[in-house]
Amino acid sequence: MDMAALSPEQAAGQRLMVGFDGIEFNPELRFLIDTLKVGGIVFFAGNLVNPEQIKALCASIQAYARACGQPPLFIAIDQEGGRVARLKEPLTQFPGNPKMKGPEDAMVFARTTSNELRTLGINMNLAPVLDVVPEGVEGVMADRVFGPDPIWVSQLGVVVIEHLQTNKIMAVAKHFPGIGRTILDSHLEMPDLETDADAMETSDLIPFQAAIKNNVAGIMLSHILYKKMDPHWPASLSTAIAGDLLRRRMGYGGLTMTDDLDMGAIKKNYDIHTVIRRILVSDIDIALICHAGPDIENAFKEILDAQSRSESIQAKGGESLRRISELKSKYLHR
Repeated sequence: MDMAALSPEQAAGQRLMVGFDGIEFNPELRFLIDTLKVGGIVFFAGNLVNPEQIKALCASIQAYARACGQPPLFIAIDQEGGRVARLKEPLTQFPGNPKMKGPEDAMVFARTTSNELRTLGINMNLAPVLDVVPEGVEGVMADRVFGPDPIWVSQLGVVVIEHLQTNKIMAVAKHFPGIGRTILDSHLEMPDLETDADAMETSDLIPFQAAIKNNVAGIMLSHILYKKMDPHWPASLSTAIAGDLLRRRMGYGGLTMTDDLDMGAIKKNYDIHTVIRRILVSDIDIALICHAGPDIENAFKEILDAQSRSESIQAKGGESLRRISELKSKYLHR
């Protein structure tokens, strides 16, 4: 992807990964690709019927992007195993992270899953979950995490990352800087935590540091308000967390994305224009909007407008496009 050759509209669209309605290539997908020029698509259970249908859908999406002169798209899915697994039988089912007994289990999961995703045409797995739920905490993530020990979470998470990416599936570690302590579901409301970055360094941040060391393709930021790190904005909209902590203090140079901006934590508290403006100043590369609706087009227009008005936003956008381009060049082959 030649960044210098991108139009302003293409540059704006590359910053969006979006969901859609339907199980086949349709006018909605055409609009997302040829008009909004989105950089990625995310699949949910409602888009998926069987392997043949999924493979045909992925091929149609990439073929249309190519016909429109667009870069190839990220095609992403949440395939963690256990409770969060969009792909159903006959594709391989796994019991989930809490059931893994060691690195061998993590390797089998990642190898099998990556082979199946690649065969279908999906190129990004929004996994592994690297949150740590401490002993005695009844957190909302308890049935999705590897366990309460950050070293154990790191070991298994790194195995998953390595074997996904060796098999050409981008891994996205989540949910930075760690939501294992939360008992309120951010799908519904915005949780807040009093923990500061120094305290999190001895637990929550350890798996993410391991993921960074092992070149994880992407990191997803949570919709949690970490009041001692940023009293005003959740991690997914926070310059202090996405920029100062993740980029500069922890040295992460890869792709960053928000969690789904349609979740209650964001939707109930901010309009899409405010959200996008925060993302653009916070060193976050991709806005994830998982459901069809006007927010997708409004987000595109807000990015396009901000790029034209601000040289600093344009410069930050150039860095995001470079990171996006590097991943697409490495993982996506036409």
